[in-house]
Amino acid sequence: MERTLITIPPAISMVSLIGAGDANLRVIEAAFPSVNITVRSNEVTLRGPHIDCMALEKLFAEMVVVIRSGQVLTVDAVSRSIAMLGQEPADSPAEVLSLNIVSNRGRTIRPKTANQKRYVDAIEDNTITFGIGPAGTGKTYLAMAKAVAALQAKKVNRIILTRPAVEAGEHLGFLPGTLSEKIDPYLRPLFDALHDMIDVDSIPRLIQTGVIEVAPLAFMRGRTLNDAFIILDEAQNTTPEQMKMFLTRLGFGSKMVITGDVTQVDLPNGAHSGLKAITNILKDIDDIAFLELTAEDVVRHRLIGDIVKAYARYDEAKSAPRNIRNS
Repeated sequence: MERTLITIPPAISMVSLIGAGDANLRVIEAAFPSVNITVRSNEVTLRGPHIDCMALEKLFAEMVVVIRSGQVLTVDAVSRSIAMLGQEPADSPAEVLSLNIVSNRGRTIRPKTANQKRYVDAIEDNTITFGIGPAGTGKTYLAMAKAVAALQAKKVNRIILTRPAVEAGEHLGFLPGTLSEKIDPYLRPLFDALHDMIDVDSIPRLIQTGVIEVAPLAFMRGRTLNDAFIILDEAQNTTPEQMKMFLTRLGFGSKMVITGDVTQVDLPNGAHSGLKAITNILKDIDDIAFLELTAEDVVRHRLIGDIVKAYARYDEAKSAPRNIRNS
């Protein structure tokens, strides 16, 4: 057992560090039950095993850096910071949580897990990036943020958002209305993300002038897309032929991000998913990155991560060979 004294810089509000009603502190205490933590004025005293005190000293140092970056230190951010420091090798929570991708109306979009930061870095460093993982891991949202940032920085002239028009287990039948009204249900999730990143009033103008294009995957055939940031969402619902068609639309000065969840294929009649086979086809090609996100990267309601894990266990048990005993 040892005693460690941590002095927090005077410029850092202790309320911002330990949370309103000590909410952040309670999360830390629950994660390190072997350490007694005492907070007085701008000092934090730790009493416990040496290895745990060292880990906590690192955690508080990272939390201070996060606050200095201007970010509010939430209970979720503290929990994720503890998880990052507990990994082998450990990631820096400050580097992950203080990375600003794009800001709009006072809101800044940042990665929230180390895996998400690796995904964002891969998009920055590669021409084609595949983001594969379950719902809620930020695959499409972070790709959209990078697209908007690239447009604002004039790295590209336009953003093209596309997804296959495949029904997710429901038969919607004939949809009345114009072509735009027919495809709107399939593309609505992309519009929803876009509204978080660009002023709503300017979106119709950007679409009308072609700076932003949102269209079904079928509309990509026969085109060459230059100077564009292109996102293919729900790629698990492409056939191998559609995936090849999309990838070969790549033009000069463009960047592509392909996102999908291979466990949520909605293709009819047992058709093969173009996303499932693509890793083996393109794995040895430079400037193409594959990033796999997991239930640990889910940033929606905490139950979604638990639901994803439960389904994964169920699918694994269902596919495991059964022991058949001869009678």
